[in-house]
Amino acid sequence: MEFTGFIARNFNEFLSYTGFANAEFTNIIMIIIGIVAIWLAIKKNFEPLLLVPIGLGIILGNIPFRADAGLEIGLYEDNSVLNIFYQGVRQGWYPPLVFLGIGAMTDFSALISNPKLILIGAAAQFGIFGAYMLATALGFEPNQAAGIAIIGGADGPTAIFLSSKLCPNLMGAIAVCAYSYMALVPVIQPPLMRLLTTKKERVIHMKPARNVSQTERILFPIIGLLLTTFIVPSGLPLLGMLFFGNLLKESGKTTRLAKTAGNSLNDIVVMLLGLTVGCSTQASEFLTLNTIFIFLLGALAFVIASASGVLFVKFMNLFLPKRKKINPLIGNAGVSAVPMSARISNNIGLEYDRHNFLLMHAMGPNVAGVIGSAVAAGALLGFLS
Repeated sequence: MEFTGFIARNFNEFLSYTGFANAEFTNIIMIIIGIVAIWLAIKKNFEPLLLVPIGLGIILGNIPFRADAGLEIGLYEDNSVLNIFYQGVRQGWYPPLVFLGIGAMTDFSALISNPKLILIGAAAQFGIFGAYMLATALGFEPNQAAGIAIIGGADGPTAIFLSSKLCPNLMGAIAVCAYSYMALVPVIQPPLMRLLTTKKERVIHMKPARNVSQTERILFPIIGLLLTTFIVPSGLPLLGMLFFGNLLKESGKTTRLAKTAGNSLNDIVVMLLGLTVGCSTQASEFLTLNTIFIFLLGALAFVIASASGVLFVKFMNLFLPKRKKINPLIGNAGVSAVPMSARISNNIGLEYDRHNFLLMHAMGPNVAGVIGSAVAAGALLGFLS
């Protein structure tokens, strides 16, 4: 009898540790959200490199267990493996490394050959500052409003970097929101582009970009680094790594380093970043009224940013001669979603004229948007930290 009682007590103790005993309804909701994210990535091809790690992370972060068990397995438990990985998000290590990879993979020649395209990338940042004003009007603290507003740049690493510094309690919701809207670029932007442009504007042919010399390519990251960081030194971690990666690519002498930064290193960081961001969306922290506001304001910021780019091109065309007019369809690429939004510009252009290839032209404002969102984040950090 004593042995039977011992077995029964231990079995009951074991049951108390299981997920079935500790599960709450909110855990189930978050697990379903994670499954939906994976389904969208695999079935609908919505940015699988982002949504698969995030989706599985959401599931992983919402597996229920006894918080008082001292097992050191949860994301927020000191010394757990997930907590160690999460330091890269919380301390802001991962975003600069992602920017290093972006710089190593990005060709800035479209922007160098037509510098006025940087104005489109700047115009798209209106989404960030518009959302900031709305968030403060709704009662969010200035630091929280800045973290929410940066979603309008459609740049996941920048959103994580800024929110980790200004509003770490909202970082999980902000990061998932930013990456979700990045993945939904093919859904959100095309109807907006059609709404804001005429058929005549959609078939504008732009002059081919001039050839850019290697000297210009090498000078660009150096000059770009000096100009941007002298204006916003607080953006140095992101901008410094972005231009460093691009210099590795363009120098012609560090090809191995550029390939490592743009391929294997970037893949590793993106995997860990996506997984840990997903894990941070534990139901108790994520399923709140603030999260709903964040998603709504994030969507509005992204729409404003995309619309601002398109409308600014239309404004520019009022002052440009006919042979130098810009196709407004590349205005959406001012957001920092490389190269997704540039591909959307090209695809919509081909719908109306199968000989009108806009991809290289759209890459100009697209890479300008990367720089612009980092500068905007640096400005907000400088003002609010």
